[in-house]
Amino acid sequence: MTPVLYSFRRCPYAMRARLAVQAAQTPVHLREIVLRDKPAAFLAASASGTVPCLVLHDAMPDTTIDESLDIMIWALTISDPDGLMNMPASGWDLIAHCDGPFKHALDRTKYATRYPDSDPVQHRNNAIAFLHDLDARIGTHIFDRPSIADLAIAPFVRQFAFIDKPWFDAQPIPQVQAWLAAFLASDKFARIMTKYPPWAEGDTPTPFPPAGEF
Repeated sequence: MTPVLYSFRRCPYAMRARLAVQAAQTPVHLREIVLRDKPAAFLAASASGTVPCLVLHDAMPDTTIDESLDIMIWALTISDPDGLMNMPASGWDLIAHCDGPFKHALDRTKYATRYPDSDPVQHRNNAIAFLHDLDARIGTHIFDRPSIADLAIAPFVRQFAFIDKPWFDAQPIPQVQAWLAAFLASDKFARIMTKYPPWAEGDTPTPFPPAGEF
């Protein structure tokens, strides 16, 4: 049976899972979730109740992958036509920093009212410090060719940039700005941002990537 990917279009974690599944050309059935009205089937599958969540169907009892980076690795381990997994070890360190300190600072900048004891300006400064480091590493891509790090980090840089886009555009990080602009203008990004209606029990499966896309 085809694996099922529960997703939410605007979630950066779900974005990077879709990017990897698309890059791997590994078919799944996409189920778009409304986070304020989560279907029972999704809650039964996801221990965390968060997207993305991949439900695998094979000869073994059903299993789930509930972390976005693990879904990316699952897809690209099956098929990696662009060699995205071939990157320096430092790429995994960058992803870990993105998922840890950068995301911590991003949340406390974007959702400052949720963290009344935190200083959003200091957290914005912490986030931009990571992007200064990233800026020193990249040209068109984080390394000399596209990698899983591009796919894993770009959705979160996008989220940070659009907190205050004029401020972001004024920062001295030209390589990151060009890299993000190329990502946002790419057909690959446009395809994973296709709008699908919310999934309901009994709906016809939504193939992803769409048939004939590659």
